[in-house]
Amino acid sequence: MFKPQIKVPATYMRGGTSKGVFFNLTDLPEAAQVAGSARDELLLRVIGSPDPYGKQTDGMGGATSSTSKTVILSKSEQPDHDVDYLFGQVAIDKPFVDWSGNCGNLTSAVGAFAISNGLVDGASIPKNGIAIVRVWQANIKKSILVHVPITDGEVQETGDFELDGVTFPAAEVKLEFMDPADGDGALFPTGNLVDELEVPEFGVLKATMINAGIPTVFVNAQDIGYTGTELQDAINNDDAALKKLESIRAHAAVKMRLINNINEAVGRQHTPKVAFVNKPISYTASSAKEISASNIDLVVRAMSMGKLHHAMMGTAAVAIGTAAAIDGTLVNLAAGGGALSEVTFGHPSGTLKVGAQAKLVNNKWQVTKASMSRSARIIMQGVVHVPIK
Repeated sequence: MFKPQIKVPATYMRGGTSKGVFFNLTDLPEAAQVAGSARDELLLRVIGSPDPYGKQTDGMGGATSSTSKTVILSKSEQPDHDVDYLFGQVAIDKPFVDWSGNCGNLTSAVGAFAISNGLVDGASIPKNGIAIVRVWQANIKKSILVHVPITDGEVQETGDFELDGVTFPAAEVKLEFMDPADGDGALFPTGNLVDELEVPEFGVLKATMINAGIPTVFVNAQDIGYTGTELQDAINNDDAALKKLESIRAHAAVKMRLINNINEAVGRQHTPKVAFVNKPISYTASSAKEISASNIDLVVRAMSMGKLHHAMMGTAAVAIGTAAAIDGTLVNLAAGGGALSEVTFGHPSGTLKVGAQAKLVNNKWQVTKASMSRSARIIMQGVVHVPIK
């Protein structure tokens, strides 16, 4: 006798260049309201993973790292915060949910969901204007301020703000990542702005390894045979290239002390991110938009869950802005060097501007804030039907 599907209240949202299934913690089945296998199994089945066909046909996932995501929100247990935000990156072809990092893109949808679902005190929401939702990012234990536009007491989702990587305009949502060094570790886990990273497939690479927004390793595009203007097909259809880039990620994870040996990398697929940078170069974006070198400070390409991202992860954008603000990192040098409080970089879908404030305190770099603008909207809400064993 097979059990009927269960129905779980859920909201399907776009945030930035990502999409995910959002849940209010108290709406989850009791066993899934705490971390563990019951929660992971529920989210995997909602998304449609693991899927050996790589399509997630029998779930809500979109068969890319940008659309295989889940979010759990609850009233915050932290002082001076409104909502606790937990992000789960769901693997497509493996029975695995990675809880090791944040999703900066979906962060832009957190404020709207929190307001619409009564997780924010109504007294702090203006009838018209901007509501600042104080978010506790539970994965990395950091504060984020989400500036949500409000019209007639409701979240304003429509607008004319255009975000490369998203086809249609929407209302602008400003994000401020406070003290964005990931987790409790140092901004530069090795203590160096540039390291020598040994990777068997490449030899010794220059690398900037940073914990900001999300742990990220930056290398020079030319050192690994690229220009930094590549689009998805140039890399994602090249299995040999993907294996080499994964090797960079695994060896960087060890050097950043995220794992003890490279064999553990398979259990931490979400972090660190691998990104490669170069000086400004003109190119044609995936939308056929012409990107002029004169309008950008550098080009960046980033890997997410083993594939080249179609635009740029929000958390990686924080890492880019942070590294650019610190003179001497590979990102900063690609952008021309010097004091850079804001940069515009080219990615596969277009361009993005990100800013950061950095300072040297007791010979250690600290970043007080990184900021960028995204957009978000509800696509569908109701209940998701989930088969149970």
